[in-house]
Parts: sequence; structure tokens; C-alpha cells
Amino acid sequence: MTFIHKLIPSATGTNEITLLLLHGTGGNEEDLFPLGQFLAPHAAMLGVRGKVLENGMPRFFRRLAEGVFDEEDLIFRTHELAQFVEEAANTYALNPERIYAVGYSNGANIAASMLFLKPGILSGAILFRAMVPLEPSKLPDLTGKRVLMQSGKHDPIVPASNSEKLAQLLKQAGAEVTLNWQNTGHGLTNSELTVAQKWMAQLQN
Repeated sequence: MTFIHKLIPSATGTNEITLLLLHGTGGNEEDLFPLGQFLAPHAAMLGVRGKVLENGMPRFFRRLAEGVFDEEDLIFRTHELAQFVEEAANTYALNPERIYAVGYSNGANIAASMLFLKPGILSGAILFRAMVPLEPSKLPDLTGKRVLMQSGKHDPIVPASNSEKLAQLLKQAGAEVTLNWQNTGHGLTNSELTVAQKWMAQLQN
């Protein structure tokens, strides 16, 4: 398997639900473990480190400028990550039907890209501060997939219109999308983590 990663098996040992944890720029495979364990303490956790370096900081794909992505690299990296998730599910005996991405910023963007380009990999996602990664030439069928978007009203990196566009694209593809607005910027708040925890609990019932 080609990504630096770390797995924490589920507390029950069954790995029935897995959270795929995808960090923001400059993060690593362990960054989101505390968040994942807060959201779903009984789930397996698979943290992955992005392979692209920007001034020494790990990312999941290249960008040309703030908010301007290298689409060719994004497509390549999305397929590469999707293949890794498939291999990890097989290697670690994870349930491939219940893998949910939890991504922040750059990690949320590649999770959204995976929903568009490799829709069979994820059952759903929690996207913190995501923006439109790309617009696929043809939308996939995301029927049955649930997505929670947590976006900041005053985010200097992700314009509100961009968050709304991503939510609309996902809805057009058939996903069940909840877009929650936070009265904040690009950083996360405790209140929105509680919202995400409740949303995640509904998936586990």
C-alpha cells in the first residue's frame, strides 16, 4: 500500500464502520484521530497522509494558487487514494460498504473528489470547510450516500457561494446533503463537532 497511514481497529474488533480520516494542508495521518474518536468512538479509524508536499507540508493534491487546483494531479491523486482505500479494506478486513470519509480543508476536498470520480468507495462523508474540487463532465449516481458539510460563513479560503455550489452538485448527483453554516472562518468550532457527532450517530443506528 502506497500511502503512509495508521489504522486503529474498532473497539468491537468487527470494523463494521470505518472512518477515513483526511487531514488539511500540513497535517498527517494522526491529526484527525481525536476528532474521529469523538465522532464515532466504536468505529475503526484509518488515517492517511497526503503524498504531495507544498513547502514541506503534506497535501493530498497539488494546487496552483489558493483555491486554484491542479486538476490533472487532483484526478490522478483521487484515483490513487481510492485504490489505496480498496487495498486497505481488503488488508485490514474493513467493511467496504460502510466507509465514511471525515475530511478537513484539503482532505475534505479530495473526499468530495472521490465522491464524484470514484463513487463506489465511500458510503458518505463529513466535509469540514470543503470547496468544489472539480466539476465532473458527468455527475455520478450518489443515491443513498449521505454527506454532512460544515462550512464557515466568514471563511477567507472558501467563499460561501463555492460551498453552496458543492452542496448543489452533490444533491444533483442524488446524495442526501446537509449543509450547516458556522458563524466562523476556516477553523473548527466545538458546537459544529457536536452536530457532526449527532449526525454520525444516526448513521450507526
